[in-house]
Amino acid sequence: MQKLFTILGSINALLAVALGAFGAHGLASVLDERLLNVFETGVRYHMYHALGLLAIAALSAKMPNSRSLLWAGRLLFVGIILFSGSLYVLALSGINKLGMITPFGGVMFIVGWALVAVSAVKWK
Repeated sequence: MQKLFTILGSINALLAVALGAFGAHGLASVLDERLLNVFETGVRYHMYHALGLLAIAALSAKMPNSRSLLWAGRLLFVGIILFSGSLYVLALSGINKLGMITPFGGVMFIVGWALVAVSAVKWK
């Protein structure tokens, strides 16, 4: 679990930085302010949850058999894909219906963080 979430967290942090740079330098003159803000929100939450995956990797060293921690990491990763991914596609395509997917990613984030708390409560 530690290796998996270290890899996923690192790759997602890398992607968040790269996409943030792309947004700031490549999209600033292409997208209107609203869509650029949508893209930037995706990047911001992408980075927050990439760091969350790294935190889960660190916690898993102390709680290697925690199923709730394993599920927390899985949900944060799926949340990145659904939340940030849908915002990226929405900003680049302008297809507003993709905004219907975003809340599902937000729910994944919320449940994932709740499971981190459950893991801590169960920690001996």
